[in-house]
Amino acid sequence: MTSRMVSARGRRLIGAVALIGVAWAMAGCGMVRARHEPQPGIVDPHQPKELEMVSMPPYVIEPPDEIEVSVRPSSLEVLLTTVTVQADGVIDLGFVGDVYVAGLTLAQAEMKIAQHLEPLAERRKVRDPIEVSVRLINGGQSKFYYVVGSVTTQGRFPVVGNENVLDAILAAGLRTNSMPEKAYLVRPHPHTGADQILKIDWKGIKERGDTMTNYQIFPGDRLVVPGGKQPGLLGSLFGG
Repeated sequence: MTSRMVSARGRRLIGAVALIGVAWAMAGCGMVRARHEPQPGIVDPHQPKELEMVSMPPYVIEPPDEIEVSVRPSSLEVLLTTVTVQADGVIDLGFVGDVYVAGLTLAQAEMKIAQHLEPLAERRKVRDPIEVSVRLINGGQSKFYYVVGSVTTQGRFPVVGNENVLDAILAAGLRTNSMPEKAYLVRPHPHTGADQILKIDWKGIKERGDTMTNYQIFPGDRLVVPGGKQPGLLGSLFGG
């Protein structure tokens, strides 16, 4: 009786171990498949990158940017004001009226506001030239890049002007199953344009200080960090 009970218990134990082994093998195979997927993109040595960055193009105003508008001469009685670009692209200058500024650079917005004020200057018989200053507040609120995939913080990040791939990956954070060695950068393009996908040499960036693929980040860029299957309990215990 006792030997039969021990034998039954032994068979159940062997079966449980076998099932665990099969699950572990399947998880391992999943990781192998993920790690052998090809890395998309090409290496483009002509792209702006660390040590060879370029200045951003003139800032284009978009919602919900916050701008400061000041006007001279003072006889126009248009006070210094800080306004937010509304969803419809206009700014509200109070009694002076609304002005559409979305899609304009700061210099173009200054010209358009000055033109908008010309009828007011004529009514008040103001002879001095109209001068308008438009300044961006808080570095702008409408320019972002995106980090997606297996990262701690997936989402959009503000573009300051000197970010690179290393900055973006560190800002998003890596997870236990992240595969930055498979990461790539996607640039937005018009519907009829060709895809622009840039391969990233993460090991070169991190371990050798190689700047070739540490590309400068521009507004709209998508940085993709693939990931493998999350390790289970046994994977965590055995370093899988």
